[in-house]
Amino acid sequence: IYTPKHGTIICYNTLMRIVALYHPKSDHAGKVEDYAREYHARHPDRKLELVSLEQVQGSEMAKLYDIVQYPAILVIATEGRLQKFWQGEQLPLINELDYYWATA
Repeated sequence: IYTPKHGTIICYNTLMRIVALYHPKSDHAGKVEDYAREYHARHPDRKLELVSLEQVQGSEMAKLYDIVQYPAILVIATEGRLQKFWQGEQLPLINELDYYWATA
């Protein structure tokens, strides 16, 4: 998408989602939210979705993809296929997400 006002081109990979499943009121919430801010700072044209496990969408997604440790980062490809995921306190490097974004 070209935006003449800003003179920038923004590309969206509409076939892929990057989702962080987490508990917003937990000890790891700040770490996940900082990670999402850092990701957005590096890639303002991409979205890392923060999804609460306290909401139906989050709990259903965790069940669907058999996620049992939190936080979890999911790379979801075309038609909902789980391409890659990370579970637990150790979040992936942003470069790792970039790899999966580029190969989707």
